[in-house]
Amino acid sequence: MSITLTIRCRENGPVIIPRDQGVNIVLTDHLGNPYPLTEGKPNLSLCRCGASASKPFCDGAHKNCGFQASGTASPAPVTT
Repeated sequence: MSITLTIRCRENGPVIIPRDQGVNIVLTDHLGNPYPLTEGKPNLSLCRCGASASKPFCDGAHKNCGFQASGTASPAPVTT
């Protein structure tokens, strides 16, 4: 059985990983040490702006640091 996990980038904000799709998520540092994840939250928000005081997690600092990341993925080609 294959599970598709959709991870999305918020415009000018964090990377959002849904935790309510039946997938066990483990986030580790570069040494393989797991970060503790708060139970009961439906999403895991990861910092993209670099200004968060709680990296790798988003703390909303992108709202005040001028972070801009509004790019979008290229649309899928149309097949006929």
